[in-house]
Amino acid sequence: MRNILKDITLGQFFPGKTIVHRLDPRTKLILTLFYITALFMAKGFLAYALMLTVLLICIFLSKIAPKAALRGLRPIMIIILITALLNIFFTRGETVIFGFRSIVITMEGIITAIFMATRLMMLIVGTFLLTYTTSPIALTDGLETMLSPLKKIKLPIHELSMMMSIALRFIPTLIDETDKIMSAQMARGADFQTGGLIKRAKSIIPLVIPLFISAFRRADELATAMESRCYHGGEGRTRMKILKTAARDYIALLCGAVVIAAIAILRQIGI
Repeated sequence: MRNILKDITLGQFFPGKTIVHRLDPRTKLILTLFYITALFMAKGFLAYALMLTVLLICIFLSKIAPKAALRGLRPIMIIILITALLNIFFTRGETVIFGFRSIVITMEGIITAIFMATRLMMLIVGTFLLTYTTSPIALTDGLETMLSPLKKIKLPIHELSMMMSIALRFIPTLIDETDKIMSAQMARGADFQTGGLIKRAKSIIPLVIPLFISAFRRADELATAMESRCYHGGEGRTRMKILKTAARDYIALLCGAVVIAAIAILRQIGI
């Protein structure tokens, strides 16, 4: 279980000076939406090959180690495996490979399972790349700027953006806290590795309670610190760094639009 905790990389930020790091956070948010849209539009082998190429290029340009980019997949491999198995056994087709009573495996089911598993893995790695290359503060500013038109209907955009940023920021902190609590309890004889599923679930209860207490304590300390610094939300707030778009942002957006157009054409062709 401790190894799984170390593999959760959501919310981590790897500082750098690459072209991906220097992109405006608003541009990266829009490109992430483009990427997700194109990924769900992809239908055939050529479309998935194109999306995989785009993902590999982004990882190369961001200079994020491939091992770090793929590490976030390990905690959810069981979900990906279950999704693939469900598609194999419940997708009907004309080309039957194996059949026994009500169990039928078709070529169409296997292809669908491969596509779904690939889509999930590429979706996770691609979206994690956003947090790897964007600091929580920049991400908050980008979200708030993009959602600012919603202020006209009295939505608390700044507060919502701040909550999302804080949630992402504290994921690595809570994971580290969980690891410390597990180490302390294992030193006192707690066993999180052996036994059946029910026994392991029960052994987690003594871990969850102190973790929740620690999380609430950190939240209270954060609220106190923000109040002592006269934080009043977005009212009268100024920024040290003003977000500005550059030529590289427009080029990146153009490339994202071209990828979506290419995927749409490939979808119409059926490849």
